[in-house]
Amino acid sequence: MLPSSPLPPLRLAAPPVSGRLDSAITLSTVARLVASGTAVSKADLVPAAGLARTTVSTAVDDLLARGLLRLDGTRPTVGRGRPADRLALSPRGGHVLLADVGARGAHLAVVDLSQRVLAHTHAPLDVTDGPDAVLATIETRLAALHHRAKQERTAGDVLARAVVIGLPGPVDGHLGVPVRPPIMPGWHAYPVSARLREAFGCPVVLENDVNLRALGEARAVPADQAPLLFVKVGTGIGGGLVTREGVLHHGADGAAGDIGHVRVRGAPDEACVCGNVGCIEAVASAGAISRRLGCTISELQTLVARGDAGAQNAVREAAGLIGELVATLVHFYNPARVTIGGSLTAASDALLAGVRSVVYQRALPLATRNLVLAASTLGEYAGLAGAIVLGIERVLSAEEIGTVLGADRSPGAPLGARALGTCP
Repeated sequence: MLPSSPLPPLRLAAPPVSGRLDSAITLSTVARLVASGTAVSKADLVPAAGLARTTVSTAVDDLLARGLLRLDGTRPTVGRGRPADRLALSPRGGHVLLADVGARGAHLAVVDLSQRVLAHTHAPLDVTDGPDAVLATIETRLAALHHRAKQERTAGDVLARAVVIGLPGPVDGHLGVPVRPPIMPGWHAYPVSARLREAFGCPVVLENDVNLRALGEARAVPADQAPLLFVKVGTGIGGGLVTREGVLHHGADGAAGDIGHVRVRGAPDEACVCGNVGCIEAVASAGAISRRLGCTISELQTLVARGDAGAQNAVREAAGLIGELVATLVHFYNPARVTIGGSLTAASDALLAGVRSVVYQRALPLATRNLVLAASTLGEYAGLAGAIVLGIERVLSAEEIGTVLGADRSPGAPLGARALGTCP
């Protein structure tokens, strides 16, 4: 189970101000401004949303009546006026189901819209077993967690509003399918999002697992530490990019950050599962090191933690190669922060130290003078943190908030016309 307070409060993005007078956009804008902490009272919301006072007041009253917002004490006001009611997202507004899937296991969790983790478990699994077996396990365990969360933490039936799943390979988030994932045989073009949407009856967000870690890390550290590059060194090697604005950079087709199959100077000609040779993943990942040493990744972690000379030397060699790649990426992307995560960084500082040494030696001063290069602050829970952010922001989006409020989506119908209902 998760520790009592495993994650810090995560920053949610404030919405762009829209000039369109549309009820869904208005409700979404108000809800997201409150969720992000940008504006937490009716008086704050008027200038922040760029809307008339009566429009904001009506939207807030609707969101309060429908259980998406709640009153959370008062906030002092300037002058001698009475304190303003402070607004916050309500835990009764719905649940988000999370699945951060790795090559050998998955963190599964249920959270409410206030970011409170209601239930969590780690499920052992093997992605090479194929999508049917793996997703059946995830569906069963998530359903059990959701049932437990409703029984133990809430009164009545609180609905699942979104599912977020991260997979350890390239994905097309728009189509909701993996795209030729090298370490996931049988997963190509499998309708992951469609299957989970049918199982849970609500929107599904499919994302790459390292992207989830990158987003979680970026929303947990100070905002001025973006752009952020997250490098995960585990069974494979992957990267995730977060922009200065705090959002994921996917590229044209969702392939941005897929650094595991880049060849770096000095890498040996090891065959990679992608069909090429010399990929950084094939020579410097925890999986590659453990194969060379004839042990499992878990055993490798133990050897590194104990200071075994052979394991330490292998990790230092890998760190040199990874450092060469990161130095190139630092020049190209100029991040404010590079975060190194994964199983090896949890076992020892040797990998981080080796990468840091090469990056500061190879990269030019302009790219490194303010660079923060550090281990993950969230560790193994970074993926869950990113999934929380994506899930809550999806629920509060203009496209989905009408569903959360149980609104009739027919043309001209006002949002919030019915009580809370199920997702389509």
